[in-house]
Amino acid sequence: MLSGKQKRYLRSLAQKERAMFQIGKDSISDNFITTVDNALRTHELVKISLLKNASDDIEEVAFDLARYTKSEVVQIIGRQIILYRASKEPKIILP
Repeated sequence: MLSGKQKRYLRSLAQKERAMFQIGKDSISDNFITTVDNALRTHELVKISLLKNASDDIEEVAFDLARYTKSEVVQIIGRQIILYRASKEPKIILP
């Protein structure tokens, strides 16, 4: 579980980044979950954008992705989701 200070730090890192993935009208599939899981393994911090044509609820999508990838939701802002999962050899040093 991330503390407030750690979440703020991760949000500041993610703010500079562009969304790695986009979720459209097809929502999340097994292939998409695998792709996000692999990205979390290498990058630890992933930003995902929910397109306007997606009919899903952003919070539901965020928490489903977090559950399936065993990651943590750092922030949901607008139509953006930020997920974090520490790797065995962390690249991001949390405060």
